[in-house]
Amino acid sequence: MIEITNFRDNLLLTISAIPMGYGLCVALSGGDKSRIGAVALGQPRPVVSATRRISAITSVLGVVGHHEDHIARMMAARLASILNVVVSVSCGIPMEGATEMDVEDIRETVLGMTEDLIDEIAFRRSVPTVGHSALAAPSLG
Repeated sequence: MIEITNFRDNLLLTISAIPMGYGLCVALSGGDKSRIGAVALGQPRPVVSATRRISAITSVLGVVGHHEDHIARMMAARLASILNVVVSVSCGIPMEGATEMDVEDIRETVLGMTEDLIDEIAFRRSVPTVGHSALAAPSLG
């Protein structure tokens, strides 16, 4: 498991990532009342162009009254397209009473943490291992 933590004001945010075959299961939690507010699934797909880049198709399920759906979608899409693996993201951060500025600050903090997770996985992919690596990216065709 890979864990990335960061503080946003008095809120401790934690990303926990577990490699699952050629996929990644990610949980984002925060505060002392973590819950499931949204779940996103990102699936890599090639972009139809000469750039040969990878994009992602992302689906989201959100709990009514919660606001984590945008964060879960952003994380799943970014991780799937950069890492070239299927990614599930479960997101639960208590945001009662949060202003739009608070939510934007949390989103920016989570975006930075997501980039830290990408960097950690890239590093682990670069280290030679014996046998199959769960963090290895599959070929898309």
